[in-house]
Amino acid sequence: MELSDANLQTLTEYLKKTLDPDPAIRRPAEKFLESVEGNQNYPLLLLTLLEKSQENVIKVCASVTFKNYIKRNWRIVEDEPNKICESDRIAIKANIVPLMLSSPEQIQKQLSDAISIIGREDFPQKWPDLLTEMVNRFQSGDFYVINGVLRTAHSLFKRYRHEFKSNELWTEIKLVLDGFALPLTNLFKATIELCSTHANDASALKVLFSSLILIAKLFYSLNFQDLPEFFEDNMETWMTNFHSLLTLDNKLLQTDDEEEAGLLELLKSQICDNAALYAQKYDEEFQPYLPRFVTAIWNLLVTTGQEVKYDLLVSNAIQFLASVCERPHYKHLFEDQNTLTSICEKVIVPNMEFRAADEEAFEDNSEEYIRRDLEGSDIDTRRRAACDLVRGLCRFFEGPVTGIFSGYVNSMLQEYAKNPSVNWKHKDAAIYLVTSLASKAQTQKHGITQANELVNLTEFFVNHIQPDLKSASVNEFPVLKADGIKYIMIFRNQVPKEQLLVSIPLLINHLQAESIVVHTYAAHALERLFTMRGTNNTTLITAAEMAPFVEVLLTNLFKALTLPGSSENEYIMKAIMRSFSLLQETIIPYIPSVITQLTQKLLAVSKNPSKPHFNHYMFESICLSIRITCKANPDAVGSFEEALFMVFTEILQNDVQEFIPYVFQVMSLLLEMHKNEIPSSYMALFPHLLQPVLWERTGNIPPLVRLLQAYLERGANTIASAAADKIPGLLGVFQKLIASKANDHQGFYLLNSIIEHMPPESVDQYRKQIFILLFQRLQNSKTTKFIKSFLVFINLYCIKYGALALQEIFDGIQPKMFGMVLDKIIIPEIQKVSGQVEKKICAVGITKILTECPAMMDTEYTKLWTPLLQALIGLFELPEDDTIPDEEHFIDIEDTPGYQTAFSQLAFAGKKEHDPVGQMVNNPRIHLAQSLHKLSTACPGRVPSMLSTSLNAEALQYLQGYLQAASVTLL
Repeated sequence: MELSDANLQTLTEYLKKTLDPDPAIRRPAEKFLESVEGNQNYPLLLLTLLEKSQENVIKVCASVTFKNYIKRNWRIVEDEPNKICESDRIAIKANIVPLMLSSPEQIQKQLSDAISIIGREDFPQKWPDLLTEMVNRFQSGDFYVINGVLRTAHSLFKRYRHEFKSNELWTEIKLVLDGFALPLTNLFKATIELCSTHANDASALKVLFSSLILIAKLFYSLNFQDLPEFFEDNMETWMTNFHSLLTLDNKLLQTDDEEEAGLLELLKSQICDNAALYAQKYDEEFQPYLPRFVTAIWNLLVTTGQEVKYDLLVSNAIQFLASVCERPHYKHLFEDQNTLTSICEKVIVPNMEFRAADEEAFEDNSEEYIRRDLEGSDIDTRRRAACDLVRGLCRFFEGPVTGIFSGYVNSMLQEYAKNPSVNWKHKDAAIYLVTSLASKAQTQKHGITQANELVNLTEFFVNHIQPDLKSASVNEFPVLKADGIKYIMIFRNQVPKEQLLVSIPLLINHLQAESIVVHTYAAHALERLFTMRGTNNTTLITAAEMAPFVEVLLTNLFKALTLPGSSENEYIMKAIMRSFSLLQETIIPYIPSVITQLTQKLLAVSKNPSKPHFNHYMFESICLSIRITCKANPDAVGSFEEALFMVFTEILQNDVQEFIPYVFQVMSLLLEMHKNEIPSSYMALFPHLLQPVLWERTGNIPPLVRLLQAYLERGANTIASAAADKIPGLLGVFQKLIASKANDHQGFYLLNSIIEHMPPESVDQYRKQIFILLFQRLQNSKTTKFIKSFLVFINLYCIKYGALALQEIFDGIQPKMFGMVLDKIIIPEIQKVSGQVEKKICAVGITKILTECPAMMDTEYTKLWTPLLQALIGLFELPEDDTIPDEEHFIDIEDTPGYQTAFSQLAFAGKKEHDPVGQMVNNPRIHLAQSLHKLSTACPGRVPSMLSTSLNAEALQYLQGYLQAASVTLL
């Protein structure tokens, strides 16, 4: 694509269409952009548009499209084509920083993100001048430019907060510190001075405080991994200024907005974070500054209001106190009973209150409320911080703190009892206090794992939680209902089973509640209870105990999906999946109605898939329905195909990328249920599965390979007779997969199924070519994973076609090749094979080579006979060799960048492990003994003499054991 006005015009039109709400216009435009993004100059056209276009909407759209393009394509994946040509890469890196700095803020943010994605891959090695280019801009004195640089530096360096320690990381951080720490410190001091110079100029202060926030964030990133020497030497400068900023109050920076945090609040909350980092990690060096920070932050907490805009500040300030009170050598600061009472009264209790803003979120923004409350993304909420502070204080002062709070809890509950409809928030705070006091350690999977002995959880449950859930109306006091359900959820391991069984019908009942939070919590609590494990690893709650509730449970769960706001509620769908899994054949009578509802839901969401977790659990539920029903009645598979195929066809035709990998998995499951031939409906689809476009998407590969394996297992003869012209296509897929380090194992899965199931004559003409392809890959890039798969394949080939055929095909490619493969690959590498079935295949294959290949007995290959036997005994007896050479670190399939639909394995579509030698050989050691006995009968005296001359003593001893177990001797 040339950088021409015509191309800019075309691109503008298509970008406009991608903003159209009508999918009939939007989708083709997105497809068009996807189809041209591989062309040279495409990214430069986008950058030209965002610089020169007259329309602001096009500038913004081009910047977002550019960022997403970089996100998808910048990383170079080994074995895959480079998606951006080198000249474009050079041009982008040369132009993007100045362009970003001269763009409006909205576009600056997008380009800044793009720079950090490129930097993640290329900085410092392939983009050495990036840092210098950025630091030089500090001299400009233009704070608009400086903030652009700081924002970019922040998005580039913030990964230092969560990267694992490594030499490369340390080298990079050192390079950044050498070039960036001093200019950053000088900029910090200069900005502080400018703040006092411009103390009365509101617009200047806004820009300067934006800079200070970014500088404080950069300080956090650069100090996270370890305390750099530079910052240790300059701690006085940083900490004194941070402290004075904490205590600063400038009327010009105060905002009237009650919701949105202002610049002053954002800066102070970041400083609290920085102080907490130093108090936790570098307490010795930070000790001289700590008391003044504790005083300043305490004063902040006592004087800051309850408005939402202060939430982040208050939660970070409380988190600072929490991190300090957990350290043994700051214990003395909190020991005094008056101090503890004061913290409880002035900081903890006020910040546990359910505010009007929380009530608003509960009712109007339930999704966000649930995410914060259930999934722990409430890191920044006041309640969560207060809760953490309670836990921190309990570490050293559990007795006194529990005592102080017990008084509060009782008085709150008394207030509630006086007038429930007015004072219900008191009870909410009391439940929250009990929860934070009682829970010492918690995990998502098991709820509370350690509890405070001083709190009687069951008594509180029976007296204060159950009555709310038993009340006649499921819609009264929704917040208290949600609290009660959450209490069951988190203390499910502490409350006795009989109380849980009493709760189940109450929870089922609350699935009908109008409040989204209440019915979501009820679904989530049921799902968590159904996963609990009792003795001997069975579920704590059994299908028999659930029998009386099956109908009402299923009815209410599916009804809940029709409640406003919950049509794609992932918690409800997960509860449906878990109910099926627990109840098993008890649900069979309800399957016809259930599968109809699931299919309708699938059809509706496939129009615009937006909730990945919901979709995943929906497909899991479909798989469970199929498994449970067909286990009891295999013929029922036809009725599922009837119900599902129409929707599946629509998904495949409309290319709904998110769903295609799932559809292939469900189809594999259905096809594997068929016992005889493949139905014609599947055969009609077969040619389409070989289309190269499907194999371009990494997420499709595992499910597609499995589906093709199912075709081969069930219908190899049909394919050989009715679709022989498709065999080259099938081998073409194998050839594509085998060339990729990430997917070569999938290529072998397919090849092994072809060898195992296809009639020999249908693949005769291709055999030699298959081996040549494998040898070419071995020569070009030999990896441990490839060798393991290759060993399994040649041994399976040997089992299927015989040892002689294996030797002949190798020697037919190149004379003496068979000996080279034995000597250089099988004997030295066989120990690396892992997996029961794989080891068994290799053992049976090698036994055949040893005992059924004439060339092994009387040619130059004979010298390899004993080393091969030794290697086989090693495979049986020695531990697996799982070493991997240093240079082999694979990109995991899940780790490929960008927006490719990742493959998500459906647990309930799982495939049974298939053992191709199961019928033939039960115990491979005994099989080896019997085969050696048979060989020694055919040529008496040869086998014992070969063993006695060169097999080592330990291996010989093992072999004697096999012979005894098989009750045979060698002649």
